[in-house]
Amino acid sequence: MKIPLIFAYTLLASVSLLAPQRVASRQVVRLRKVVDLTHTLNASTPTYEESAEPAYRAKTVATLEKEHYFAREICLPEHFGTHLDAPAHFAKGLWTVDQIPPERLFAALVVIDVSDKVKSDVDYRLSVGDISRWEKAHGEIPARAVVVLRTGWESRWNSAKDYRNPDAKGVMHFPGYSVEAAKLLVEGRKVYGLGIDTLSIDYGPSPDFPVHQYSLAHSIYHLENVANLDSVPPTGALIVVAPMKLEGGSGSPVRLLAIVE
Repeated sequence: MKIPLIFAYTLLASVSLLAPQRVASRQVVRLRKVVDLTHTLNASTPTYEESAEPAYRAKTVATLEKEHYFAREICLPEHFGTHLDAPAHFAKGLWTVDQIPPERLFAALVVIDVSDKVKSDVDYRLSVGDISRWEKAHGEIPARAVVVLRTGWESRWNSAKDYRNPDAKGVMHFPGYSVEAAKLLVEGRKVYGLGIDTLSIDYGPSPDFPVHQYSLAHSIYHLENVANLDSVPPTGALIVVAPMKLEGGSGSPVRLLAIVE
């Protein structure tokens, strides 16, 4: 049987990820660790806006016992759980989810850890100084990377109240990016995306989402509610960003996978 050339190359590349490599007459198995950076979606998933009705609804429409297959209908917001913000979320006329070029959804992953600072300031915002210190330790952030901020906020995920962290007036408090840091990453480092392990790129008390306004207008996408950042290194990993391809979508739940050597 003849195998199409493109398929053959694809198959060869896929197999080579896990296949033993013969080096100097002995076998060395090259394994790549894959880390899931995605929270599981369910009715307990914390949301940005509090609501009496659950944002996530799942209805069983077929069972193995009756229809001989299992299927459900799902209803949920575009911006739910671990999700992607498309530029169109804040910038009219820019890319919707389905229009983001696919080459921007596979990139080098940069993780900046500010969790120690968040312990003493829940409203902490990533600063230009934080980026400079990261680059002093790891080298300049490469162009076309996806930068994700690790704040340690994931530890609150199982309590929607603690994750939203509202004060007596209902104002939420959690960390985010400063506009100055976002400008350095977007214009100075030419990144493809910004991510964080909280509900929003903008910090909790923000009344007008300045980081969203700025970065999405520059055709950057956002990744919010990112999980398991303690399992990936500051640099050296790749990220696969796989949102649902929603026509005209302002955002989408996303499956994030980090590939670590």
